[in-house]
Amino acid sequence: MPLPAVNREVVAAILSVVYLLLAIRQQISCWLAAFVSSCLYVWVYFDAQLYMESSLSVFYAIMAIYGFYQWRGAAGGATLSVRRWPLRSHALGLAATLAMSILTSYALRRYTPAAWPFVDSMITWASVYATFLVARKVYENWYWWLVIDSVALVVYYARHLYPTLLLFVLYLVLIGPGMREWRRGLPTAGHVAL
Repeated sequence: MPLPAVNREVVAAILSVVYLLLAIRQQISCWLAAFVSSCLYVWVYFDAQLYMESSLSVFYAIMAIYGFYQWRGAAGGATLSVRRWPLRSHALGLAATLAMSILTSYALRRYTPAAWPFVDSMITWASVYATFLVARKVYENWYWWLVIDSVALVVYYARHLYPTLLLFVLYLVLIGPGMREWRRGLPTAGHVAL
C-alpha cells in the first residue's frame, strides 16, 4: 500500500534530518538516509509542481551513492578528509548555476505549469553544486546551503509544503554546528585545488 502524500513528505523530512545529523558527524551512514529521503522527495516535489526540485531529488539519490563511495575511501584506502576550495572554484560554480537556471527556467515556463521556475531552477542547480561539495567534503558547502535553504523556505511556504518548510528551518539551525564540526577536520594549511 503506497504512502499518502503527506506521510511521504513527513518520512522524507525525518530521514533528511537524520542524514544531516549524521553528515555533521561525518558518519558514512548519512548517505543511506539521504538515498531513501531523496527517493521519497521525487514524488513530493512532483506533486507540488516543483519539477526541477523533483529532478534534483533523483540527482540526490545518485549523489548519495557517489558520496558513500567517496567517503568510504579515497585514493590508497585513506578516509576522505575535510578540505577547502579556492574562491575561483565557487565563482565558476555560481556562474554555471546562473547559466543553467536561465536555460531551465525558460524551458519550464514554456513547456510546463511549473511554480516559481527561475527560483526553482536556482535552488536546484545551486544544490547540485553544493551536494557535490558535500560528497567531496568541501567545507564551503555550508555557506552554499545557508543561502539555498533560506531561499527554499519561501518557496516551500508558498507551495504549502509545511513539513519540508520545518525541515529547512532545522537545516538552517544545524548549519552552525555543522560548520564548527567540519572546521575541526580542516588541515592547518590553506586551500586545496581542484
